[in-house]
Amino acid sequence: MAKPASNLADHAATDGHGHYEQPVSERMRTFMRIEFLYQQLLYNSDLESVWSTRATVAGLLEVMAILARGDVRSEVHKELDHQLGVLQRFQSQPGVDSGRLDTLVRNLIESRAEVDAIGAKFLQPLKESDFLNAIKNRSAIPGGTCEFDLPEYSHWLRQPYSRRQQDVANWISPLRPLCDAVTEVLWLIRESAQPVDKLAINGMYQHNMQKDAHCRLLRVNLSDDSSLYPEISGSQHRFTVRFLEWSTIEKRAVQTGHDVPFQLSIC
Repeated sequence: MAKPASNLADHAATDGHGHYEQPVSERMRTFMRIEFLYQQLLYNSDLESVWSTRATVAGLLEVMAILARGDVRSEVHKELDHQLGVLQRFQSQPGVDSGRLDTLVRNLIESRAEVDAIGAKFLQPLKESDFLNAIKNRSAIPGGTCEFDLPEYSHWLRQPYSRRQQDVANWISPLRPLCDAVTEVLWLIRESAQPVDKLAINGMYQHNMQKDAHCRLLRVNLSDDSSLYPEISGSQHRFTVRFLEWSTIEKRAVQTGHDVPFQLSIC
């Protein structure tokens, strides 16, 4: 992949700006939730502590819960086809970096093939795991995965890290093609728009979309040292950004009365 999931664990900017994102379609909301959980899953799976393994299993169950709702695999396939169509239209245009473009197209084709290969019943082995189902059922109870509730789970957690890591890798394997594809298309969507300088008058900015706009994701950039954060609301047709002043967790944030320069990307 052009942007492997393991390299996308943090979308915080490295250019002195903080990125705040808002999906404006149900597909993007689902994809961003998958990405969020998948990043945690990969991060914790590389750590040796028992607590990290517990967090890994919890994250796995959450990813499974999202993937089990609706036909996420079909949605990912549609998005891959859409992104391929967009990139392939650039192939005939002058001034395009053909090498980079070919790499992106090849990555998407490979992702689509991998998503096809897992089949519609890719979750079935995980759904049929008595071990995971026991943890899932007890996880609905606060503290329900304690040693006295799930002695088998506690015994497994006492196994050497290499054993736990192998089992976790086997569980993640059926999900990886789909989650990697989600990560890839979200990266492409984020890269599809350049940030534009905007000004929120008295902390408020409103925007009406053009009729032919195909917005999936909004990104607001602020400097990292700003005491403000945006509250974004709206849809694919119009949206509002309010900038709130934050001081401490003991005080409720309020909309600033100052004009706020920021950068906006409509992806």
